[in-house]
Amino acid sequence: MIGQDMIDRFVALLGPKGVVTDPDDIAPWVSDWRGRYHGAAVAIVAPASTQEVAAAVALAAELGVPLVPQGGNTSMVGGATPPVDGSALILSLRRMNRIRSLSPDDNLAVCEAGVILSVLHDAAEEAGRRFPLSLGAKGSATIGGLVSTNAGGTQVLRHGTMRALVEGIEAVLPDGSIFDGLDALKKDNRGYDIKQLLIGAEGTLGVVTAASLRLAPAIAARAVGWVGVQTPADALALLRIAETMLGDSVEGFEVIANETLGFVLGHIPGTRSPIETRTPWHVLIEVDHADLSEPGPSDRLEAALADAFERGIAIDAAIAANEAQADAFWRIRESLSESEKAQGPALQYDISVPVAKMPAFMIDAAHAAEQAFPGTTASSFGHLGDGNVHFHVRAPKGTSDGPAWIAAQGQAINAFVHDAVVAAGGSISAEHGIGQMKRAELGRLSTPARIGALRAIKAAFDPKGLFNPGKLIPLPEEG
Repeated sequence: MIGQDMIDRFVALLGPKGVVTDPDDIAPWVSDWRGRYHGAAVAIVAPASTQEVAAAVALAAELGVPLVPQGGNTSMVGGATPPVDGSALILSLRRMNRIRSLSPDDNLAVCEAGVILSVLHDAAEEAGRRFPLSLGAKGSATIGGLVSTNAGGTQVLRHGTMRALVEGIEAVLPDGSIFDGLDALKKDNRGYDIKQLLIGAEGTLGVVTAASLRLAPAIAARAVGWVGVQTPADALALLRIAETMLGDSVEGFEVIANETLGFVLGHIPGTRSPIETRTPWHVLIEVDHADLSEPGPSDRLEAALADAFERGIAIDAAIAANEAQADAFWRIRESLSESEKAQGPALQYDISVPVAKMPAFMIDAAHAAEQAFPGTTASSFGHLGDGNVHFHVRAPKGTSDGPAWIAAQGQAINAFVHDAVVAAGGSISAEHGIGQMKRAELGRLSTPARIGALRAIKAAFDPKGLFNPGKLIPLPEEG
């Protein structure tokens, strides 16, 4: 149990600003973004520097106090929610919010863990560069959390996940030592890559305090289009046309079911469908140029869409006439999670399958789930270029007690969907991580070799098990 004497030691170490004990101030940070997981914490420890993080971690190790690292608290899998018994302290990185450096010449930004993604976007833009990772929670998600979950987003097709954008990491390990790996070295063969172990570890191996991030040239011109198609297979055919005709200038390629689009139009004020024709599926595509060469991206996208119309792939299409309209197209995509949440109780799955299998999976898995669990409805949207499907199974209409429905049906539906994913050669976690939501399923569906390696690495880094307890690593009874 964490007593007042322990809290007093953290206050003495970090000062009054470094420890939050008011229950009202703590309350917003003990539940996950979706409101599915609820924990408890008697205090939030909020260091303001890497040295303070190291000191706080060393003290926690001395006292045997578990720590739950937290940034913007936007986890979709309960990955930053403290245990329900109040046995852990929240370690907030939000005070560490400086961009230490940003070099256009090196195409590199060094950001502390608490820097909000949209703040980095703005700073890079001012310097004539951009950080090519974006997602719906960009206004609250922080760099430390994005690194720790290996975040994806809408630009993975061209730029890769966070793992591909991180050039270096600074982190505090469970014993309080500082791993200084911020140098962006192209060649470094000093054994195990600690940086890569920390990326995607969800705070179970170390607390990321800063990261060196790769920037990209600013966009000189872009074209954003919205295309109505009959099936996800047609969307994939459109992607292949775009890749052939537009090359690596395709920045984003999203596929959305018409039903899912309807949720946005019904719940997000000021949104409207970019095309007049009501089609079963929709594609959002962005084409970018780093220079002003001719033909421009709009002309090239128009030519690709003309080819798609000639082949009978596209039903209707619109190309944004200006930046405001382009942003409106993207606002629809970025509002999908919010609108799905407003739709009512649902089970959400962040999964991936091989790209060639994604079109059939999006249709077949939804139909199979609705047949297996009468009254439910299922639909999906996703990043078609990288096989990432956001698959949702919604409770029957009229369900008033969402938690009760999830308690009664959740385990069976989880197993059904995840078994279908594994059968398709996919992964039960594409970009949101494992957290506590998928921990048991990871244990059930993984090979002994994978689970053994995860546990061995965890034990080597964190032998006392104090970092983010209950997350990522399956319990003994879970695999």
